[in-house]
Amino acid sequence: MPVTLPRISGSLPAVAEDFRNVRRLFHYVRPYLWGLLGGLAITLVLNALRSTQPLLTKFAVDLFIAPKRVAGLMWLMLAFLFIRFLTFLLFYYQRLLLNTYGQYLLSDLRLVLYKKLQELDCAYFDGTPVGHLLTRLTSDLDATCELFTSCTKEGLGDLIMFASIIGIMIWMDWRLALVTLSTLPLLLFIVKWFRVRAQRGYDHLRSELAALNAFLQEYIGGALTVQLFNREARALEKFCRINDSFRRAASKTGLYHAGFVFAIDMVCAFSVTLAIWYGGWRLLYGGGGNSAISMGEFIAFVLYSHQMLSPARSLSNNYNTFQAAIVSLQRIFKTLDHPVTITSPDKPLKTGCATGEIEFQNVWFAYHDGDWVLKGVSFVVKPGQSFAVIGRTGAGKTTITNLLMRFYDVQRGRVLVDGVDVRDWDLEALRANVGLVLQDVFLFSGTVEHNITTGRTDLNEEMVATVARETQADAFIQRLPKGYQTYVRSGAVQLSAGQKQLIALARALIRNPPILILDEATSSVDPETETTIQKATESVMGSRTTLIIAHRLSNIQRADRILVLHNGEVREQGNHEELLALKGFYWRLHRLQHPVRDLLPEQVNSIIPPVLLPDRSQLIS
Repeated sequence: MPVTLPRISGSLPAVAEDFRNVRRLFHYVRPYLWGLLGGLAITLVLNALRSTQPLLTKFAVDLFIAPKRVAGLMWLMLAFLFIRFLTFLLFYYQRLLLNTYGQYLLSDLRLVLYKKLQELDCAYFDGTPVGHLLTRLTSDLDATCELFTSCTKEGLGDLIMFASIIGIMIWMDWRLALVTLSTLPLLLFIVKWFRVRAQRGYDHLRSELAALNAFLQEYIGGALTVQLFNREARALEKFCRINDSFRRAASKTGLYHAGFVFAIDMVCAFSVTLAIWYGGWRLLYGGGGNSAISMGEFIAFVLYSHQMLSPARSLSNNYNTFQAAIVSLQRIFKTLDHPVTITSPDKPLKTGCATGEIEFQNVWFAYHDGDWVLKGVSFVVKPGQSFAVIGRTGAGKTTITNLLMRFYDVQRGRVLVDGVDVRDWDLEALRANVGLVLQDVFLFSGTVEHNITTGRTDLNEEMVATVARETQADAFIQRLPKGYQTYVRSGAVQLSAGQKQLIALARALIRNPPILILDEATSSVDPETETTIQKATESVMGSRTTLIIAHRLSNIQRADRILVLHNGEVREQGNHEELLALKGFYWRLHRLQHPVRDLLPEQVNSIIPPVLLPDRSQLIS
């Protein structure tokens, strides 16, 4: 498996950076070098054979047709047909080799890029739309593969053919060759002019394509929400803007390319004109004292001038492909070069199974610089203890889970598991010790059993069924059409929210983790399903350390300890009775979630600010 090369640092001129990226790509080509060299060897022979055809025409005219000799002409015709047949045969094997190894290269790059995406931190995905990543894995990789196949097969082949034609023309008559090729400086100037503008154009085009993919991924995935709020017209209007922007970028790039091809054709046509003019003069008058050229040489030069038009035009098309591939390479390597900050230490201080002790020591954390979500949070959870965290939306409850699982690293303070900083844990071992059930359950396309085991092969059906019975999930699974083998489609629309939660609970416990985290696990289900999930949770908590994040106090009243967060700070800690006795934040929240019909008006005022109750008589009547 090819590995990523060291990151490129520093600013480089555009051309130097282009070639540096191509050289990096060669690192992934290396395993298939012999196949590439075989394709290049065939390309060399193939284009050398193609360049001999006008030369054979010269021999036919000068040796046989002009002197009216028939003997030997048949052998020359057979040689011409043999070269054509050999050309077709070599062309077939050239395509077979380069396309086959090109697909291997594409597969390797896709694998390396996907592996990199799995290693990147959550913060990277927070700021990168999914559509952009899909563009990297599809369109950008396809364009890169074109650099390996088309640009090698046709681009390099055309260069070889172009050089062969120039060499043969100089060998035949260097004076006529210089006149014919006098347009080359103009050709090089056009290529340089196009390169600068085309690269900017393709970079903009790829950005617009990524935006288009991001929109489609978001709005197709949220089609139900769009219809629910009657946003079809607005969504279509937004899509029209993005689609039109992509069209303009593609049209502008196509305009540059069309102009480039036109300019190349005009330069080559001027070369043909020069060959006919000067060659005809040499043929008729001997070139002003110089030796005259033969009719065969004149015809061969005209044919070579026309033949030179084909690789020149093809080079212009391949240059177009090359520029698109270079831009794609830059984007791919930019993703591969993105630093991974959350990794296992080289020598982890802790591996294996945890006892379940959790401690936060003066933790400060911000997703964005200066915007603190947690401010000096400290608490301790003993092994086997149930610990609840409550607070209003945005108080930092879920952030505690993210830091404990080390999806993010703290800016200040420490998060400890079994007395060891999570940054000193083996990352895989740390996360294997935690079973997490989120509010929004994500189920993969596959069977119910696959979603519980997440593809593990060391778990048999009986183990899966046992965990499902413990979590109260077995009852509804058995009622599904094929039980545990029922196929769950993307999004699991055939399952209710409560059923998804029970499957997620079974999935979290199948590894028998010492730490269980329930992050708003019952916030989106009905009371009956909530009761089922609570029973399932209580039956599996056992001796596990359980961290419960919830809004509803009914879910946490039996917790050994409760932490109250407000604006990222710890306001209160204690059990249910102790916090009620304080008559602080927890007491107010408890009163808000329980009937206040029998309270006196002054008691209601002490619980709920008057600004929130413009008509308090309805509340206590």
